[in-house]
Order: sequence, then C-alpha cells, then structure tokens
Amino acid sequence: MDSSTVSPLEVLNAAIKSHNPFINAGIVKEQDIWGKGFPDVPSLNAHASDAVFQAIELVSTSQSSYDKVTSIAITAAQGVGKTHLLSRIRHRLERDGGALFVYAGVNNYTDLNLVKYQFQQTLTDSLSKTGSQEVMQWQEVAAAMANEGFKAINADAPSLSPQELLERFDKVYASWLARNKNLMDRLTKEVLRAKPNADPYIVRAILWTLSETRATFAIKWLSGEELANSNADAMGLPNPQKTNQDREAEALKIIQEILNLVSYYQPVIICFDEIDVENNCNDDGLTTPQVIADLVKRLHDTLEQSELGRGVVILTVMLPDTWTNKVNLMPGGTPDRVSKYTQRKAINLKTLGADSMVQLVTLWLQNFYEIRNLIPHNPLYPFQESEVRKYGKNGLTVREALKWCADNFNVEEDTLPVEPLERFQLVLDRESKLTRLNIIEDNDLINHALRFCFEALKGQTLNGETSTGEKLQEVTIEDVVDIEPKSKNQGWINFKVIGKEKDKVFKIGVAVLQYSHGKAVGAGMWRLIEYKTFDITRGCLVRSKIKEKKIHKNWDSYGHLKKLVEELGGEHVDLKLEEVRPLIDIYSVYQKRNSYQLTEEQIFDFAKPLTANNPLLLEILSDPSGQIDEDTIEGEELLNDFLNPLIVHETDDSDDLSELFN
Repeated sequence: MDSSTVSPLEVLNAAIKSHNPFINAGIVKEQDIWGKGFPDVPSLNAHASDAVFQAIELVSTSQSSYDKVTSIAITAAQGVGKTHLLSRIRHRLERDGGALFVYAGVNNYTDLNLVKYQFQQTLTDSLSKTGSQEVMQWQEVAAAMANEGFKAINADAPSLSPQELLERFDKVYASWLARNKNLMDRLTKEVLRAKPNADPYIVRAILWTLSETRATFAIKWLSGEELANSNADAMGLPNPQKTNQDREAEALKIIQEILNLVSYYQPVIICFDEIDVENNCNDDGLTTPQVIADLVKRLHDTLEQSELGRGVVILTVMLPDTWTNKVNLMPGGTPDRVSKYTQRKAINLKTLGADSMVQLVTLWLQNFYEIRNLIPHNPLYPFQESEVRKYGKNGLTVREALKWCADNFNVEEDTLPVEPLERFQLVLDRESKLTRLNIIEDNDLINHALRFCFEALKGQTLNGETSTGEKLQEVTIEDVVDIEPKSKNQGWINFKVIGKEKDKVFKIGVAVLQYSHGKAVGAGMWRLIEYKTFDITRGCLVRSKIKEKKIHKNWDSYGHLKKLVEELGGEHVDLKLEEVRPLIDIYSVYQKRNSYQLTEEQIFDFAKPLTANNPLLLEILSDPSGQIDEDTIEGEELLNDFLNPLIVHETDDSDDLSELFN
C-alpha cells in the first residue's frame, strides 16, 4: 500500500470515536432482507446457500412434475446467521436474477387461525418489492405476461421491457378508453389464450400492476383486501364483502393460483423465518412451528406445477430443537414435505472459525472506512489480526462475534491539550474532516444542530445583513423552546426561537422538512401556518431549493407555502450543505464533550463567534421578503403538455395493441 494514500491516524481515530458500526450489528431484521443488506462472508455457510441455489436450478430445469416443488429445512442456534443467509440469497437474486423471492417473517403472523390468509398477504407484499429488473417483482411477471399476449397476436412482435410498458401503459389505456375500447379486456384475453386454465381475474390484476395509477389497488386486491366499489368496477375486478374467516377459507386456492401462474415465468423461492414461537397456538392447539410446517405441507401438496413451469422452492429456517422435537415428530408425512430436497435431513449452519472471523471483521471495517473515504494502514484497524483469530477459534455465532467487535472497537485516549479552547478546536477540526454522507437528508440531525446553535446565541445581540439582502437590526435571542401543544404538533415544527428585534417580540417556529414525499412535507407545512394554535409570530420552512427538493404545485404543501409566505409573513429558507455543515460539526463536538473534557457552557461560549456569523442562522432570524421564489417550485404543467401529449385517435377503430410499441 502506498503510504501517501493512507489516512492520517488522528482522522481514523476520530471516525472510530464518532461511530461504532458493530453496535446491534448482529441483530438482522426484515428490513435487512429487503434493504441494502450488510457485509456478508460468502464462504460462511456456503454449503447451505449453495444447496438453495441448486434446488432452484433443479425445479427450474427438471422435466418431472414431481421435482417442480421442493423444500429445504435449515437449522441453526440463535445468532448463528439464519436471517443472514436469507439476506444473502435475496441480494444475490436481486443482483443476478434467477427467481422471485418471497420472505415470510412469521413473528408478524398475529392470528394462527388465519395463517393462510396472512401468507397470502405476505406473498403479495413480497412480490411488491423490487426485483432484478429494477421494478416490482409483480411487474416483472406482468411484463412477461403482456409480451406473451403480444406474441399471441403477432409472433414477430417485439418484447418490451417492464420499464417501457410502465411508461406507456396508462397512456395507451386512456387512448383506448377514448375510443370506447377496453385495453385490459383485450390484453387479458390474449394472455388467457396461452394460459387457458389461469384465473382470469388474477391475470387481470397482475396486468394492472403495469399501471402507475392502478398498481396499488391491484396489489391490495391480490392480497385479499376489499377495494372501494368505484375502483373495483373501473378495474373489472369482483369485490364481494368477506369476513376474515371467508378469506382464510379461500386463501390456499388463491395462493395456488398465484404461484402456479407466476412460477410459469420464473422460479419462486419462499422463505419462512422466525417460526420458533412457542407461546402461541391456534384453535387446534398447534404451536407456531407446527402451524407453519403444516402450511408448508399444504403448499407442497396443492401446488400443481405443470412441466413447463419454473418451479417453487420452500425454505424454512428454525432452531435445531424446533426441528428435532417439533417438526420432525409431526405425523402425516409433514417432515418429508418440509425437507424434501435433502430427504428429511435438515441443513445445519456452522459457527465461525478463525479465518471466517477475520473475513467478517475485515468486511465490516471495509464498509465503515469506504463510506467515509478513509484508507486505514491496516484493514483490521483498530484490531490486531492475532487477537481476532484467537477469539474466532471459540466457535462463535455471528452475533457473538459482532458483539465482541462492538465491545472492543476503540482506540487509546489522546493526550489532550490543557486549555479548553484548544481541546474545542481539536475536536472541531476532527469533525470537519469526517466524511458525513447524506446529512442534508437527515431532518433530525439538522434540527438538533440548528437548535443547539441557536441556544449558543442566547443573550447575544446580532446586526448585519444576510446573503439575500435581508437586514438584522438589534436582534436578540431570549430563549429556544419546544412547541406546544405537543399532541397537535407531533414534532413537525422542531422548535421555537423567542426574541426581540429592537423592541418588537418575535416567536419563530422552525421546521426542517427535507422529505421527498409530498404528504410528509404537507404534514409539516399545515402546522407551520397555524400561528395561533402553536403561539408563533412567524413560520420558517427550512428546506433545500435544489431541483430534487422543489415543491410540486399539485402538492398540498404548495398552497400552504403560498399562505405562509404571501399572507402570514413567513419564510422559506434555503438549506445549503456548506452552511449547515459547520453547525452540525459544532453539535457533534457537544455530543462528544465528555470524551474531550469540555462542559456545555464552554462549548456554548466557544461556539458564539462561529454561530453569530453563520448565514443559515441569520437567514432564519431576518425579516422575510414576503415573496415565493417561483424558481423553487416545480412548474410541471407546461412541460407535461408538450412532452406528454394525450394520445387520442378519434377515427381509428382498429383493435390492435400497436400503440404499446410506439
């Protein structure tokens, strides 16, 4: 390694003191399955993941209907890495394709008497997650179905990608509707030519997932929930009222219909996790592991896969005791259905060894340093390889290994300067050198930093002019307080700055709203205009004015913003990274004050010169301009009219689907 590229030791140490990546790292949750995931050692328990992918290959390629449904039971002690393994499988499929992934976290099943209906909801929810083609898994299937329908009309028809179909579907549907024709009737008819035994309503609902406006309703219907009659009628879907017991009675047949259909296009792997709950039973006295094992048996026996289908793999993970003393003792051939692929033998996961311990720690630290743009002199720093290997020989679970790392992730204390101001400057300099990713999106961090820095300015009189030309004349901050009533605010307005400008009292409600979703921005904005309710004289929206944060005119928050600025004398302050970053650094110093032997009062005192000239704080305190900066509002109407004209063919009575190709 070129020593010139290695990060300074003090910067590495500052990063280590700033954040411990191993805290709670061994606890894997459902969001880790579907989210970005975590560092994975592919060689650890590769025998288990290899068996799963081999099973997927078997069901996908076998010409025998007997092999089209298979199952695997995986056992491991608590913390060994059962859910880690499922995450590895999911992320490999997301990266490389090869199967649709369904994750069933059984601890979410609140009523074991409705387990089939709850699994139906699990199935539809999982297929709503993004797959290998960067669209919902439902949409991957829908696109394959639609292309099959096109081929039924014309064998030479081009195959459209899911993205192309999503972009064109609603436009073509509207065009057909304008000619009193129904695109869904025709498309469903063509798909059913190739799939005459498929349920036409399920085919129709899956095709509706290609619609930007109807996909949510289609998925809700597939999950067994009722729709508003207006939505069901518009989509051509039946919508009878049902009790949960009715849904439970019908769920297995619907699950079978869905899996038989979607597995025609891709293999499906179903993963049952967290089944080891003992303090819950159904009305027949069966515990959670027994109920799930029985469900796996029923799924296996009822899935009638055609030889052309791509197959289904059912994976069930559990504790060794659950397999030995619960599932494997069940009658009626249940254990054989739960672990068919390995002939009633569970695959057991292994604990770490010295080599895998080193690999695990190296991967976690590599991720820790990379996101901070740091290069350590030793990839295991601050650990020594000898101590990592020594501890790894103890046969640890992944959870135990990561907890050991969390407990030992530290560096020796610095020799600190004697003078408090020098200690303040030392830690502030270290904080300023740290790479902070996505801090401009962190509403809570920005809120805490702003509030702390306003606290530092209490009692100080400010004068001057902001970068936008607004003047401050003898502005004094007297207090920074919470917003009351809390029950109505619910944290949307972050805090209130109370003070005077000359002799005029002001009470500024500050709301940091960096959310991308219009509903979240609107929830904060409507509170910001309720001056009387929250006892404020001015509302201040703190939100970036970059393109990605522009407020759309069709959002409720646009109307609230116009009222705030043009009627109530409030303000929209532009949140700029270069202005808020120094405030976050100061707040970080405050959070680490004990490590650097600094008091809260000392930090307030040392921060005053820095905060008194900060342009973001001054902008919040200054009198607003009273006008909306229209450049910050997303004006979509003109662009939409020109770039996305509505396609209407008044005289074309043809009944083909060619518009989807153009």
